[in-house]
Amino acid sequence: MSIADWIVLTVTLLGIVLYGVWKSGSNKNIDQFLVGGRSLPWYHIGLSVMATQASAITFLSAPGQAYSDGMRFVQFYFGLPLAMIVLCITFVPIFHRLKVYTAYEYLEQRFDLKTRTLTSLLFLIQRGLSTGITIYAPSIILATILNINVTYTTIFIGLLVIFYTVYGGTKAVSYTQLLQMSIIFCGMFLAGIVVVKILPERVGFVQALKVAGKAGRMNVIDWHFDWNNRYTVWSGLIGGFFLQLSYFGTDQSQVGRYLAGASVAQSRLGLIMNGLIKIPMQFLILLIGILVFAFYQFNKPPMFFNRYEAEQIKKSTYAPAYNHLEKQYDSLFVLKQQQTGKLIDSKDQTQTDAVTQNLHQLTSKSDSIRSAGLKLMTLNNPNANTDDTNYIFLSFVKRYLPTGLVGLLIAIVFLASMGSTASALNSLASTTVVDIYKRMINTQGSDESYVTASRLSTVFWGLVCIGMALFAGKMGNLLEAVNLLGSYIYGTILGVFLVAFYFKRISGTPVFIAALITEAVVCALGFTKTVAYLWLNPIGCFLVIGIAWVINLAIRKKAISA
Repeated sequence: MSIADWIVLTVTLLGIVLYGVWKSGSNKNIDQFLVGGRSLPWYHIGLSVMATQASAITFLSAPGQAYSDGMRFVQFYFGLPLAMIVLCITFVPIFHRLKVYTAYEYLEQRFDLKTRTLTSLLFLIQRGLSTGITIYAPSIILATILNINVTYTTIFIGLLVIFYTVYGGTKAVSYTQLLQMSIIFCGMFLAGIVVVKILPERVGFVQALKVAGKAGRMNVIDWHFDWNNRYTVWSGLIGGFFLQLSYFGTDQSQVGRYLAGASVAQSRLGLIMNGLIKIPMQFLILLIGILVFAFYQFNKPPMFFNRYEAEQIKKSTYAPAYNHLEKQYDSLFVLKQQQTGKLIDSKDQTQTDAVTQNLHQLTSKSDSIRSAGLKLMTLNNPNANTDDTNYIFLSFVKRYLPTGLVGLLIAIVFLASMGSTASALNSLASTTVVDIYKRMINTQGSDESYVTASRLSTVFWGLVCIGMALFAGKMGNLLEAVNLLGSYIYGTILGVFLVAFYFKRISGTPVFIAALITEAVVCALGFTKTVAYLWLNPIGCFLVIGIAWVINLAIRKKAISA
């Protein structure tokens, strides 16, 4: 990066942190540290909720996801507005009325301590693993900029976020996210404009979409029902609805955002804001990835976007073979570039179809050459990270965007990571302290002791998340990985809460047993890849309800017969 980019990056990051610290003030009690004194307005809630979900993964991996797999990932969010409506009607008023610090406090009041503890532990496991992935995302950026191993940058960024979260608490997180999302929206809008501007002179926005469409990247809607297809309208509306309902309704990293609202109405407005804006925002971020794909049909892309891994193999004994493959890859690109030009100039459908077929054949050959290169990487280093989708947008930004905007976009990814990771660490600390430490270990402690315990818990979970982040590179596309991890647990937790809300005759023990059985079944289905991961959410939810109902009925019949 240029000096100007470094200045933009540094000033943006320091400005955000100092602003959050200045606005947060001191945290004198656990109420201020964990829920910001329950005083935040609706727009704070809305932007904080969005910032918690829109981590660095969103801005780093989503364009790469669209580049590799097209626009169909946007269907993942189709169930979000429905989930927001259910939350506003059911979850929000209950949590506010009970004045809880975490969602899991309600479960003890409704069921018993063991059910509360089980759901708390499930959340801690899932959120701890997922937060490691959100720390890993910006580590990729710093590693690429400095051209060093991502392990060192992961540790550095993890420690930086821990420091920031330990000091600020919920209020600092929320105020920081307010400014973060404003900068993010502006930066991504500018990036989209610049991508279109640097396309070849005769290629405009419409022509770029035509090129992407013929390559199968404009697959926004898929109406086919298929259990094994991850992204369709049905998996998004049904599976996505249950995932989003569980995430926003039972995941403390999100519940903690709207528990800080000044009233039920403020929390509801914030969630509705998220439901209205999230899908268009995600669509535009994916669209940037599509435009980057179109750009690389006219400008030679690297055979492998992860520069660090590519340089490692070029230093190895496999270098001659890899270099030979690169030359073949570059030669094929020249042919693809010529055919893409013909596609832009084609006037009738017959010519368009012929050119499209030629492009598909050349793309298939390019993919085969690339696969051969990845095999060489694995032979050289069995632990090499051969999935480079997380590096595609970053590589494009560094190489082609103008000075200043590069620093801003990299700052955006850092800001998104700081916001989502800080929220996650804050929620992990609050769940650990409120649901475990305060409830079972130190029940009569002072506010000062609980704030200290919250800070220590933040440090502990930060270190755990750093450990998880060191393994995140093996999980493929980070955007899919974080949702995959959530799908293993969210359905079970959601089922427990729905039983609590709507099945008043079912007691704690049946729910506890049902949750354990369900989690075993969901993990088995997920590990064997029996169904696409989004379907694990409704399956888990309905299994908990069904099994709990059967067990409760059996207990009642036994009691009557006795």
